[in-house]
Amino acid sequence: MQPAGYRRTAIRSQMEYENMEIGSAREDDATQILALQKLCFQSQAMLYNDFGMPPLTQTLESLEKDIRTQTVLVARAGNGITGSVRARMIDGACHVERLIVHPGLQGRGLGTRLMQEIEARFPAAERYELFTGHRSENNLRLYEHLGYNRFAETIESQRLTLFHLEKKPLKT
Repeated sequence: MQPAGYRRTAIRSQMEYENMEIGSAREDDATQILALQKLCFQSQAMLYNDFGMPPLTQTLESLEKDIRTQTVLVARAGNGITGSVRARMIDGACHVERLIVHPGLQGRGLGTRLMQEIEARFPAAERYELFTGHRSENNLRLYEHLGYNRFAETIESQRLTLFHLEKKPLKT
């Protein structure tokens, strides 16, 4: 049997999750997004033994520029940011980048919600594209569940091959 406090905490967390809002990032969100990004990409850095990957070395100034020049979404629970994703249109393709969800909330559908919302922000896209590492099984499973298919691979190093995935939008 779980202690009473444990149950209340779990219910409170579920309520907070259900009440999360997804919306556009503001420039003053950059510090929180960057901290969350660095936390989330630690597991990828360990998986590939690469602690110099761009999400871990990005500067605050660079992220602030991304917020000004790209579509950057955040998931908010109260005053905290629990997830984020960004995208931009290039030659008719919506390029989705840096989907992050707080490690304690992964596997609950927040990544799916963020992906659906970022895709909805680009209704004119001829396709959606993204990439992830070949060992990132959870990422691959999520993207394939969302309808993305591999269309290319690039060998970045002996440790890392990137799988490029795309999704064609459903036209109504």
